[in-house]
Amino acid sequence: MVAIVLDRTNPSPVRESSNCMLIRYKKCYRKIAMGLLSFTLNKRDIKLLQEIVDQYENNPNWHLYLWKQSNNIIGAIGFKIKSDVNVIIQHVSVNPSYRSDEIGYKMIHEIIKQYGHKYDILPNNRNQNFFQLMC
Repeated sequence: MVAIVLDRTNPSPVRESSNCMLIRYKKCYRKIAMGLLSFTLNKRDIKLLQEIVDQYENNPNWHLYLWKQSNNIIGAIGFKIKSDVNVIIQHVSVNPSYRSDEIGYKMIHEIIKQYGHKYDILPNNRNQNFFQLMC
């Protein structure tokens, strides 16, 4: 399993450039987040998407961020804090129109910059191949 160490030195919103940034999920982005997360599922199951977003909204150990580029939200990355040392990346999703722009890699990189060296970042089974390509 691939592990990436996060950097917790920067607690402010993560910025990639003036036109791109990772923003923390808010309930007003629920439909957008559900649409992005639907790209990670084999089928579009609305009830399952609602349950996933509910977990991100209600579980303090689950964190969802969205990638904003030129006033468009085009990506989502979600993780859960599993222990004092481990974080599991559960979802990495990018609008198909932007997949050639390496947004997934940028989102993971920005999470690493924000969360510091406190956590080892591990992929879930679905993200295993993506992480291996990164390293």
